[in-house]
Amino acid sequence: MDERFEVQRTIAAPPATVFAVLTDPRGHVAIDSSGMLQSAEGDRVAKAGDRFVVHMDRESLNDFPLGKYDVTVVITEFERDAHIQWTIEGAIKPPIEHIYGYRVEPAEDGGSLVTSYYDWSQISAEYRDKGIFPVIPEAGLRATLGILARTVEQPPLDLAALTAG
Repeated sequence: MDERFEVQRTIAAPPATVFAVLTDPRGHVAIDSSGMLQSAEGDRVAKAGDRFVVHMDRESLNDFPLGKYDVTVVITEFERDAHIQWTIEGAIKPPIEHIYGYRVEPAEDGGSLVTSYYDWSQISAEYRDKGIFPVIPEAGLRATLGILARTVEQPPLDLAALTAG
């Protein structure tokens, strides 16, 4: 069985704009297609070793009764405007050791070729035997790239204008 998904999409925004979303903890919440990421706390990440907290709700997947919980995102690889990778730390011991990441490359017309990946090849047999991996399906990565594209390609919604008069 393949233990890594990798999907790509060309996005009509420069790498720095795409990367600005990917390095902001709130950006992770904004583009999440699973519905698990509820909110985040922490500063924009700038290097390997940086961390932020994400408040999660596993109820969105309706697959494993964890309810609401927090995880710490730990950046494991970082190259500004080009690559970001992270793993998750939480209350579960031993750590699960699955990784997520994005590679961002310049594309024609000033856009970006964005690759999203999810790798669970290093998880322990204890987790592998539970049959819960992959947590996020390949379609989830594709959907998140679609939300990322929508986020950086369109101006923000003016809520004040929508609620006026």
